[in-house]
Amino acid sequence: MAPQRPKGAGALDKDNRPALSPAPVPPRSTELYAALDLGTNSCRMLIAQPKGSGFQVVDSFSKSVQLGAGLEKTGRLSRGSMSRTIQALRICQQKLRRNKVVRMRLVATEACRRASNGAEFMRRIQRETGLRLDIIKPEEEAQLAVISCAPLVNRKTENLLVVDIGGGSTELVWIDISKVPKRDRAQAIMRLHSGFHQAITDVPAARVVDWISVPLGVATLRDQFMDVEDDAARFALMSWFFEENLSSFTPYQSAQPQENFQIVGTSGTVTTVAASHLNLRRYDRTKVDGLRMTSDQIDKVIRSYLDMGPVGRRNDPRIGQDRAVLIMSGAAILQALMRCWPTDRLSVADRGLREGLLYAQMSADGALEEGDY
Repeated sequence: MAPQRPKGAGALDKDNRPALSPAPVPPRSTELYAALDLGTNSCRMLIAQPKGSGFQVVDSFSKSVQLGAGLEKTGRLSRGSMSRTIQALRICQQKLRRNKVVRMRLVATEACRRASNGAEFMRRIQRETGLRLDIIKPEEEAQLAVISCAPLVNRKTENLLVVDIGGGSTELVWIDISKVPKRDRAQAIMRLHSGFHQAITDVPAARVVDWISVPLGVATLRDQFMDVEDDAARFALMSWFFEENLSSFTPYQSAQPQENFQIVGTSGTVTTVAASHLNLRRYDRTKVDGLRMTSDQIDKVIRSYLDMGPVGRRNDPRIGQDRAVLIMSGAAILQALMRCWPTDRLSVADRGLREGLLYAQMSADGALEEGDY
């Protein structure tokens, strides 16, 4: 499947039923918003309330449901993956009801876009859980990833590449903010929630030079090369294959920005590599989100993953068993990206689609205060 281009903490109990988490103490404010991201590998949700120019998380959920398992071979979502997803969504529905959330945006991405029974599954979800999910287009997925990363943009940055490595696809967006005053750059990027093609005004705006959605994420890229037995060879092939799929992206073809250029990477792959670099035995978001890593540091972590082999990666607490089967395909994508672009540093973002959905809803409602995000 060709890259798409623009035009113009719940669990299951021993009986496999949703296990309810203890009810959190609800905040006094009734201004609660929810964002749910049903991806190729995971189902994740945040419930939050506006606070200043950002938000405070009230409740959350994240579970690996492997919705895209078998999709590469059959073109359809399997019964098992759909059942796992329904169980996870029932927990989400209980959290939404318990917190009395009215404003919400619930979305599905690449697996449901590609599956021939994706739309049918959305109808089943609504029947069985009462939740209505929208299958969003790649452009909106890219927009949401971009605005979620706005707070991490350095004021000196003039050209920005946001990379969102998902389970089923990878979105890349190149943004020129050189004409925007330094103090306004994060807010200019946040305004992209209304679309990449901004109306021409007298106010300097962030300009999207190009974007691409490559239908290769950590799960889909892994599935492409599962028949390759040698660990190192499989990694090299995955990295090469991903780079081949970037050939039509403008910065890959032509002269690339050399100065004041920043890459922000958002994904489980990027945060896992960062946690390994920091040697975190227990994940700590406050140490990972916003961390800047050099290319050499990233390469050192990836080499250590290869040296471990599959068994070593499964037993490494910094990676975790759920992530172990996906980390090398994600690392192959990350290595290819760092090889292609003129920077020796990557900004790590522990944020993504859910945060973008929250910012977009709150911004549209005027619920956020002006100021630094």
